[in-house]
Amino acid sequence: MHKIESAKLLKDVMTNYFLGMGDKTKKYAWCTSVGPAELLRSFGFEVHFPENHGALLGTTRTSGDFIPVASKLGYSSDICSYLTSDIGSYLSKNTPLTKHYGLEGVPKPSVLVYNTNQCREVQDWLSFYSREFDCPMVGVQSPRYLDEVKKADIDNVTYQFKAMLPVLEEVSGNKFDIDRFRETLKLSKEATFLWKRCLETAKNIPAPISFFDSTIHMGPIVVLRGTEEAKHYYEALLNELEGHVKDASGIIGKEDLRIYWEGMPIWGKLRFMSELFAKNNAAVVASTYCNSWIFDDFDENEPFESSALAYSTIFINTSEKTKTERMKNLINEYKIDGVVFHDSKTCFNNTNSRFGMPQRLKDETGVETLVIEGDLCDLRFFSEAQSTTKIETFIEQMKK
Repeated sequence: MHKIESAKLLKDVMTNYFLGMGDKTKKYAWCTSVGPAELLRSFGFEVHFPENHGALLGTTRTSGDFIPVASKLGYSSDICSYLTSDIGSYLSKNTPLTKHYGLEGVPKPSVLVYNTNQCREVQDWLSFYSREFDCPMVGVQSPRYLDEVKKADIDNVTYQFKAMLPVLEEVSGNKFDIDRFRETLKLSKEATFLWKRCLETAKNIPAPISFFDSTIHMGPIVVLRGTEEAKHYYEALLNELEGHVKDASGIIGKEDLRIYWEGMPIWGKLRFMSELFAKNNAAVVASTYCNSWIFDDFDENEPFESSALAYSTIFINTSEKTKTERMKNLINEYKIDGVVFHDSKTCFNNTNSRFGMPQRLKDETGVETLVIEGDLCDLRFFSEAQSTTKIETFIEQMKK
């Protein structure tokens, strides 16, 4: 059993990223988490991700203070709690970035960029800030829920990517440079392949990293795609994890069962959930959430087309049929004994337990499934006692 020592480096990397947001001489693009960050960096923008801020609000358990503030403005309590937490934080002029990094707040945007490959809420979210800051907003309306992304779909998204260029040129003051775009995409591809290899170390028994650790270590691949910093971080993390594999050292003391976590993390309960599974000798070794930042299709030789393909084929954006097949592959590759579906009450788009998938998956694979209720940020939807009972019963059933 070990702790991941790269967490110390991770803290430095993320601290430097956030501290950089205090530089008011720079221009900032706000981008949705699975949006075209590489394209934005090629123009010289620093990139802020509101969803990352939402996760920070969830992790610090401050969301409960801010969601009611957004609700008073007319934002329903059953829409994305990233959105309501973030907007409530802005309206309250209060953010954990002040306490942890000394920032006055999130950086003022020069442009707002979205991709609806995740959900329509991201567009509505950035629309609020577009009105608030009188700031230009551009984005991509991705084809949704397809069994297969075809050439016509890629052409559509590619056209929308290119249509953003005049606005980005005007706001940044820089002409579009295809070579610079290729360079940032290549860096992003290299980092995402390293991240993929980090996650795949958990195919080993015992697993050297868990889902709960991965939700923290995924920080650089979310906010620093297209940079040397992200690439170097995952080189260091991979080197450490491969060492643990060689030494047969697991992330938990005793690994009796291997679990697949399907859906969003419960950010305010990561430690609680991690300790609960570990106490019951169950290693949570795989997820589609952390895999969402693996972009196998990036190709710097065709930067627009490959970006369009990569960003259109993320798990959340595929059909039920495709999602099921991807999960079946991961269940086989990671030698999964059971799947825990998180029914996230304010994230309908990344909740996959509502249309019979758990039962279908069990019927097709023989793997046991469980659904627990919760949320990414709003802890009013989560019960420690109820979840503990359900998870421990689930584990005991699999051990019989």
